[in-house]
Amino acid sequence: MATYHVIGIMSGTSLDGVDLAYCRFTYNDDNWIYKILNTETVPYSNIWEKRLAGLTEVSAAEIIATDRAYGHYLGELTKDFVTKNNLEVDFIASHGHTVFHQPQLHITFQVGSGAYLAAEAGLPVVCDFRALDIALGGQGAPLVPIGDRLLFSAYDFCLNLGGISNISQEGPDHRVAFDISCCNMLLNPLAEQLGQPYDKNGDIARTGQFDQDLFDQLNEPAYFTAPSPKSIGKEWADTYSLKALQASNATVEDKLHTACHHIAWQIAQSVRRYTPQGQGKLLLTGGGAFNSFLVEQIRYYLGPNFEVVVPEPELVNFKEALIFAFLGVLRWRQEPNCLRSVTGARHDNCGGAIYWN
Repeated sequence: MATYHVIGIMSGTSLDGVDLAYCRFTYNDDNWIYKILNTETVPYSNIWEKRLAGLTEVSAAEIIATDRAYGHYLGELTKDFVTKNNLEVDFIASHGHTVFHQPQLHITFQVGSGAYLAAEAGLPVVCDFRALDIALGGQGAPLVPIGDRLLFSAYDFCLNLGGISNISQEGPDHRVAFDISCCNMLLNPLAEQLGQPYDKNGDIARTGQFDQDLFDQLNEPAYFTAPSPKSIGKEWADTYSLKALQASNATVEDKLHTACHHIAWQIAQSVRRYTPQGQGKLLLTGGGAFNSFLVEQIRYYLGPNFEVVVPEPELVNFKEALIFAFLGVLRWRQEPNCLRSVTGARHDNCGGAIYWN
């Protein structure tokens, strides 16, 4: 039996804040058991939100400077988190914040220097989880499926609704996983046009009307019918989904309503593609799981034979941070933490750089 106490750190594409999850993992009788012990989400200040959101438009020197500064910032947050909760930590596992993700060009980059994080927090750090998979010809994403397989095997599907919606399921002979579509990357900017950081419970979307033309345009990109492995980055969102929303003359309420239908419809298409029997049990996590209107549409498009499970809020909010902590454990043990079947790499691999403080 082996036990690890790890802090997982995650920042999603929706820029709603930094998630920290202090987790315990125990390996016993060929099974992994997890427990989330302490959690915190630190919202971004306006300065950090603007700085991170604008990184695709600045110089290389500014990107490098932000990488260091953001790593230092994550170290400060972690040190405060450890101190106020009196935690005993083996190491930190940090995803960082994605700036570029263009795997077809062998590019993926997350700011949040592991060296600066380790120096400030005073703890070892595992980071840079995607680079090795990209070097091996993979997408460098999704990374969560190995955690879904080993921690959440009771579910047929694991669906995360973050800035991007992504899904993971066990196929006949290997794990299948991919990004489905943009999610909160579409919904949050629309809510911001009405002075809200997000559409709480989907209440604004519920007041809108369905726009068939916009729905068709959102569903038009060839990505949706392309086979996996595949993944989406901010660049893709700007070129396709966000561009379609900006070009539409619909009201913001109608755009939110229609975007929720688009997200749910694409989820149902993806699930049914891998489920000939038309039934299954689906775990739903990520910030979008709190959008009641969106969840209703997912249940509607999937139909009554699918059980959609929204777990306790802590798991909804911190599942990705939990799994990145787990990826860190696998890297620490020098075991595969990235599956070729979902990324398209030449072989399963053990990604991540380790900085010893």
